[in-house]
Order: sequence, then C-alpha cells, then structure tokens
Amino acid sequence: MAKSEDDDKTWAEFNEAVNMTPAALRKHLDSEESQAVGQKTDGGESTGHKEGRRILAIKDKRKTDLSEDDYAHMRKVVSYVHRHLAQGGKARQDPDSPWRMSLMNWGHDPLKT
Repeated sequence: MAKSEDDDKTWAEFNEAVNMTPAALRKHLDSEESQAVGQKTDGGESTGHKEGRRILAIKDKRKTDLSEDDYAHMRKVVSYVHRHLAQGGKARQDPDSPWRMSLMNWGHDPLKT
C-alpha cells in the first residue's frame, strides 16, 4: 500500500474511533470525572488525559498538515480504543463508569451511536 493509502486508511479509522466532537472532548477533559480516571505518573495528569489533549491538537490540524508522527499517534489511538472497547464487561451498563470516562479521554464515547 502506498503511503497516501495508508494515511487515508489511518485517517478513516481514527475518525471512526474518535467519535466525539472537539467541543465535546474539550468539555469532557475539563470535567472532574475525566481527570479522576486513568493511570497517572508521578501523581500528575493521567496518560489518557494527555492523549485527549493530543487528539484535540490532531483534530485542529488540516489533513494535509498532519505529520508522520501524527499518523503514528492516530494509529495508537485506534488501537487503544479497539482494545479498551473489548474490555467493557459490566461497566458498559454504567454511564458513569471509569471504563467509559477513560474511553472518553481518548475521544470515544461508547454510548454514542
């Protein structure tokens, strides 16, 4: 597959996995629920919260301005969302579950159809 075909596939998969609008993701990242979940290093910001900010930076760019690093990060986001969705279990029934809040930090709301 040519680079542009890989990029097009990544772009499509990323936009499917990140199903929250930038405004909705920003609002979520500002919430206490968002900041309370996820693995934190040195008691600071969680990994997922940092990812949400990076996703917003990518979403703010035009497709033609995306770098190879952006595309690599988009693939990481797609992989995480797919993996995390498979782990929902009983948490899928609770709209306030840490599982859902964590996914939302990565730009995916599992309750959104």
